[in-house]
Order: sequence, then structure tokens, then C-alpha cells
Amino acid sequence: MYKIFMLIALPLLAIAWIAYAIWMRKVREEEKKTGRPTSQRLQKTRSEVADWAKKMAQYQPPKRKKPGQDTQQETKENPT
Repeated sequence: MYKIFMLIALPLLAIAWIAYAIWMRKVREEEKKTGRPTSQRLQKTRSEVADWAKKMAQYQPPKRKKPGQDTQQETKENPT
């Protein structure tokens, strides 16, 4: 019984994998011709990332104050 099952199942499995490989090849060729469709969510995310990258390119970190610089400015502004 097991031999009969294997003689039927293995060729069917091989045929199925071959058919799947052919189908995936056709899908890949079709995508090369037309390109993958992009969803609205993906387009929105890409634009948000591009906007964020522009903001980060324009970002200027705050300048660090040197130690003792605050006390000198305070004394110049408010001499007591």
C-alpha cells in the first residue's frame, strides 16, 4: 500500500513543483515588464521618510557652552 502511494504521490509532487516554478517565472517576467504596483500606504511612507531625511539634513545641533562662559555673560549683563 505504501509503495503504491509513493509511486503516485512523488510524481504528482514533482509535477506540482515544476508547474509552480514555471508560474513564478512568468510572474517575475511580468513584473519586469510592468514593475511592481506600489500601494498608497507604501507611497505615503516613502514620502514621510523623504521629508524626515530633508529635515535631518537641515538640522543644526545646538552649540555647546564652554564652562565658565555663563558666569562671564551674567556679570557683563548684570553688574552688581
